[in-house]
Amino acid sequence: MRKFFNLTTVASGIAIGMIVVGALALVGGNYAKDVVHDQLVPQQVFFPPKGKELPANLNQYAGQQVDTASEAKAYANDFIGLHLEGVANGKSYAEVSAAFLADPKNEQLAQQRQTLFMGETLRATLLGAWGWGTVGTIAYIAGFVLIGIGAILLIVPVTLAILSARRREPATQGAVPNAA
Repeated sequence: MRKFFNLTTVASGIAIGMIVVGALALVGGNYAKDVVHDQLVPQQVFFPPKGKELPANLNQYAGQQVDTASEAKAYANDFIGLHLEGVANGKSYAEVSAAFLADPKNEQLAQQRQTLFMGETLRATLLGAWGWGTVGTIAYIAGFVLIGIGAILLIVPVTLAILSARRREPATQGAVPNAA
């Protein structure tokens, strides 16, 4: 029993466990990426073409559909966020809503409130997609790291076990048996 729980066996078990967890992390990371894509595509959100409506820092995305986590973040922060700053002199939805509740007949506040609510809702949804895409990317990277470390940890004890077994082989190979 003691021989079964030697350092080589334990290290090999840990290494195999790391490889399995790494493979699961790769599957999870790929799943997150696919879910983000599959949730963004039906929304039909597109960057405008190059021009006055598109900030210069987003020209790389001009005319493209938002279908990745990084595009969702760029659209949310650098397109929607920029436009929301121009509504109600940069006030937040909460500020405008409070002002509207104090003056419910104010049509300008009503329109600003609605615009900010819709803009912040879409922005939050896109940033949520970016967040899950980031989690998926981290899982993907962790998967490769775990598999790599697990492979190294598995190679070392297996190599040591093979070398140890070779040292224990009898040196009588090819020798003539004693005829006494």
